Amino acid sequence: MPDFTSSLFWIAVLQIIIIDIMLGGDNAVVIALACRKLPPEQRNKGIFWGVVGAIGLRVVMIFFALKLLAVPYLKIVGGLLLLWIGIKLMLPEHDEGHDSIDGGTTLMAAIKTIVVADAVMSLDNVIAVAGASHGSMVLVTFGILVSIPIVVWGSKLVLSLMDRFPVVITLGAALLGWIAGGMLLSDQATPEAIAKGLPYAHHLFGAAGAALVVVVGKWLGRRRVPGPAIDLSVSALEQQRSDK
Repeated sequence: MPDFTSSLFWIAVLQIIIIDIMLGGDNAVVIALACRKLPPEQRNKGIFWGVVGAIGLRVVMIFFALKLLAVPYLKIVGGLLLLWIGIKLMLPEHDEGHDSIDGGTTLMAAIKTIVVADAVMSLDNVIAVAGASHGSMVLVTFGILVSIPIVVWGSKLVLSLMDRFPVVITLGAALLGWIAGGMLLSDQATPEAIAKGLPYAHHLFGAAGAALVVVVGKWLGRRRVPGPAIDLSVSALEQQRSDK
């Protein structure tokens, strides 16, 4: 049973809430698209039961993720994947992936759409929360329950803050890198001599993971910035000749 009076417990809860906000921004979009064809009097029911089903499925997925992370080398794999998720978070976003979400015309169809879409999209969230929870299912459940109203009703505010203050995205990505560094160090296959012989090993691995995510993410982000469009149509080429 976790110690609710421990500062480490509440720091982990805060990390899980931040992860849910950073990686769960698409949830509100999915919910809106899935319920858009419902009659107005059924939309609130669709939102409520869709969120309940999606959160329940996510808790089950995280439970199995926690069991799997106890196997040697899987924390290393999860940590490396989490590093990539943090880097992806910093890359320019494209409005892709939501076109295939079809709104259901019945309440059950909308709920099914929300649950299935959330299950497909929540792999990154599951890995990150499992890494931040340090193996505590109570911590996972508590953190997710606290984050539900924030994700569902506060996602628009959070997304607007991300648009206005890019540093929010950078800090969230750095947090994922920090957790990934800790996962790499705590894997059963990692020699214990590293943690014991290296002063502040956990902090060093966490800081290295955070720095790696931010540096690589910014570098890739600059490379992906599109250059000025060049019109190579016949009419444009003829216009250039006439100007000369």
